[in-house]
Amino acid sequence: MEKINVKEDDEMKWVHDSSVDHKGRVPLRASTGSWKAALFIFAIEFSERLSYFGIATSLVLYLTKVIHQDLKTAARNVNYWAGVTTLMPLFGGFIADAYLGRYSAVVASSIVYLMGLILLTLSWFLPSLKPCDHTTTCNEPRKIHEVVFFLAIYLISIATGGHKPSLESFGADQFDEDHVEERKQKMSFFNWWNCALCSGLILGVTLIVYIQDNINWGAADIIFTGVMALSLLIFIIGRPFYRYRVPSGSPLTPMLQVLVAAFSKRKLPYPSNPDQLYEVSKSHGNKRKFLCHTKKLRFLDKAAIIENDGNSIEKQSPWKLTTVTTVEEMKLIINMIPIWVFTIPFGISVAQTSTFFIKQSAIMNRKIGERFELPPASIFTVAALGMIISVAIYDKILVPMLRKINQNERGINILQRIGFGMFFTIITMIVAALIEKKRLEAVEKDPLSIFWLAPQFLIIGFGDGFTLVGLQEYFYDQVPDSMRSLGIAFYLSVIGAANFISSVLITIVDHITKKNGKSWFGKDLNSSRLDKFYWLLAAITTVNLFLFVFFARRYSYKNVQKVAVIDDSCKGKNDYGSVDNSV
Repeated sequence: MEKINVKEDDEMKWVHDSSVDHKGRVPLRASTGSWKAALFIFAIEFSERLSYFGIATSLVLYLTKVIHQDLKTAARNVNYWAGVTTLMPLFGGFIADAYLGRYSAVVASSIVYLMGLILLTLSWFLPSLKPCDHTTTCNEPRKIHEVVFFLAIYLISIATGGHKPSLESFGADQFDEDHVEERKQKMSFFNWWNCALCSGLILGVTLIVYIQDNINWGAADIIFTGVMALSLLIFIIGRPFYRYRVPSGSPLTPMLQVLVAAFSKRKLPYPSNPDQLYEVSKSHGNKRKFLCHTKKLRFLDKAAIIENDGNSIEKQSPWKLTTVTTVEEMKLIINMIPIWVFTIPFGISVAQTSTFFIKQSAIMNRKIGERFELPPASIFTVAALGMIISVAIYDKILVPMLRKINQNERGINILQRIGFGMFFTIITMIVAALIEKKRLEAVEKDPLSIFWLAPQFLIIGFGDGFTLVGLQEYFYDQVPDSMRSLGIAFYLSVIGAANFISSVLITIVDHITKKNGKSWFGKDLNSSRLDKFYWLLAAITTVNLFLFVFFARRYSYKNVQKVAVIDDSCKGKNDYGSVDNSV
């Protein structure tokens, strides 16, 4: 009994989840990780989101006012930039997981981010790079300014590729999944992570855009640069408090080994009992997590069939024999593909908030009182507030209540949370269509107040608190442990792909409607029919929600088998409250 207590005390004192402290030792629980480490990480996330949203939400205005692009070209350029920004993390996440490590990836990408912000500042203030030769507004900017401006913002895109997936996964790594209290804290981490994100967003679309509108764009760039430099310093100061994961090479290699081994043994019969499939000894220690066998995608199970070729199992190449856990990790990745695909229409709707929604606000009545005029992008604050409200309600009210009702530690499954948010996206596009039609009817009279847009921003922000946060948790949690930065990159790639598809959709709709009479996208908003485009998006998102629910109901969540528990631990319900289909 005393030995058991000593072991329990040791588990409470030290963190045995494969992480190390800044000196490469087993981390001491009391002085590393948890919220104490997360606060340093929140600081640099706040800074990065301040810069990103300060640029992103006003980018369409900069392109139309300073670069003098027409609405369609500006919207496409914003979508292209946002697409690159959210697809680059696939590369950055891979490098972080395989080689650099998440901490080093964050530091390196923050330096590149800082370089982009410095270049952006110089493009406004340096005489040879300024938009015009004179301080007065010009009809066409200098070519050198366009080149340097786009170079700067795409340098920021590249930096985001390493920064965003590495930082968020590094933050989640600070919580030990095998410790009951820290596991619950980890479930709240993504909620409060997004509150930090929204805080940066709110400041970016209020104070920053006010400075852009009333002083100049360069003054805002100076703020971005200074805040990023300060937050990077704070992040580095927190180094002794972090828990680190040592990179173990390409996480994609084991996945490829499963495919090669399964194909090479495709003609072998399935074993009569899954227990006959190969798995390393569970006596290898607590650091190894074993996944339970599932019946889906049985073809891949052949990679774990043991052949009697005269060689001992230990000497067989991993290209010929893989473990059940590796096979199940490959199944997890394949099972994610439908979920990834059916979240793209949601991302297309979200893409409209930084293009057409903002452009709408720019031509509406933005006056508050007689003197103050609200910057167009400031209406984005409503979306951020909606997200903060929904996250707070979910974390503090819904989850505790649902835990008691469902006896599920998470309250509801992650995919249920994502689907619930998608429903709000449909409502958003319907409301946006109705309000845009009303705005068009009022063009020849008094222009509508910008606050008419508040409902659509509030609803989509509320939905984001469920879908965006749910997607972050889903792609972090359901990938193999060695791929968690890449998992966050998968989430970001949904938004990136959606931005590219949004641009393609605009081009297709423009071509079809122009051929049939009048394009839905005119030279300006008053000659456009965005209300019809929003109805189209509402229809697409509605059909997509039914398809998402169909696949989500058949999804098998990751089911980890505890090393210290007998094999029967794979039977019954997993951590998500769903029955594992291997039972």
